[in-house]
Amino acid sequence: MSNHHIYKKIELVGSSKVSIEDAINNAIKECSKSISNLDWFEVIETRGHIENNAVAHYQVTLKIGFKIADS
Repeated sequence: MSNHHIYKKIELVGSSKVSIEDAINNAIKECSKSISNLDWFEVIETRGHIENNAVAHYQVTLKIGFKIADS
């Protein structure tokens, strides 16, 4: 193992009918199914969809950072 770490960031969008926090958790949960070593996230953008004068769902754009294996 080296004495440094290398990371990569990807951008994705999580959504939820419940809340912003749920949208974040949905994105991280799905991402973890195909990418290992998740380490942090940044919220880049928050938006939502309105139906009948109420919030119908939330969308959150995230950057998720993960460590490259063996770095």
